[in-house]
Amino acid sequence: MTASLPVPGLTSGAGAGFSAVQHAPQRPGHRPLAAVSPAPVLRLVAQQEGLLQIHTAPFRGSFGAVLSQALRTAGLGSRVLVSQFLKGGVDQGLDRSLWLCGRLQWLRPGVPACLSERAADQDAESLEAVRQVWAFSREQLLSGAVDLMVLDELGLAVELGYIDKHEVLAALDRRPAHLDVILTGSAMAPELMAMADQVTQLRRGL
Repeated sequence: MTASLPVPGLTSGAGAGFSAVQHAPQRPGHRPLAAVSPAPVLRLVAQQEGLLQIHTAPFRGSFGAVLSQALRTAGLGSRVLVSQFLKGGVDQGLDRSLWLCGRLQWLRPGVPACLSERAADQDAESLEAVRQVWAFSREQLLSGAVDLMVLDELGLAVELGYIDKHEVLAALDRRPAHLDVILTGSAMAPELMAMADQVTQLRRGL
C-alpha cells in the first residue's frame, strides 16, 4: 500500500495520488552541477605513412645527423639500410657491407677512394660499383624489406651521371607506404625536391 503525502499549494484534485518530491534548498551563490558530457569514443588511428625527407647543404656535412637518426631507429628494432653512393676507400661493396645494431646495413661501393668527378671521367669498375649499390638499394626499396632507407649523396650521384634520374624518380614514386626514405647531399634535382614531404637545408654560420 502506497501512502500519498499532500503537496503544499496543490488542491486535492491536482495533487491527489502523487508522491511529493522535496529538493534540498540551494544556498546563496550555489550553482547546480553541470551535466557531464559522455566520454568520446576512442578509435584506432590508421598507420602513419612513411615520409620522404631531404637533407641538403652546399657542403658535405649533412650525413652525420642522419646517421644518428638511423642508428636510433635500428636500436629501437626497425630495419635500416644506409647506402652511400660516392664514398669509397674502405674496401666494401655488396659482399662486405657493415652491420650495426644487428638491424642496420651500411653499404658503400667497392672503390679505392671517394668519387667527386663526373661519371664520364671514371673507369668502368667505379661506375659498376656505384650502380651495384643503387640496384641493391632499389630492390630493397621496392620490396619494402626495410623500414628506413638512407640514400646518401643520391642527388649528387644523379647530377654527376652515375645514376639515371628518371629511374630514381620512378622507384621513389613506387615505394611502399610504410617506408621512410631520407636523401642527403649537396645537390638535389628539382624533381626530387618536389616529391619530398620534408626538406631540411643546412647552412654554415656567418
